[in-house]
Amino acid sequence: MKKICAILCALSIVSACAQQPASITPVSMGNTYSNVSCPKAAELYKQEAAKVPSLVAAQKQAVTGDAIGVFLIGVPMSSLSGGDLEGEIAATKGKLIALAGRLETCGSSPAQVAWG
Repeated sequence: MKKICAILCALSIVSACAQQPASITPVSMGNTYSNVSCPKAAELYKQEAAKVPSLVAAQKQAVTGDAIGVFLIGVPMSSLSGGDLEGEIAATKGKLIALAGRLETCGSSPAQVAWG
């Protein structure tokens, strides 16, 4: 019984760890940007894409912090202290996908964003 409890505790701690930016699933934005003009969609896409490098760097720090925290004290510190940006990354990915879809209807295709 003690082994089962220990395994369940370990799994719950590990599952709370921050995910790598590339493995975060985007939030669906549907056709949110379908009525946005093409120039405005291009501007919004550039603004969202400009956020990506800092989000990726911060999330990778959270992943590392969680790994160290779990190793040293058994607690994913970054996730518990608000360092995990999974929600913001998921929203940004969703916005970029929706805006890219809008830009394709405008006849242009935006540069791909790397979530490394």
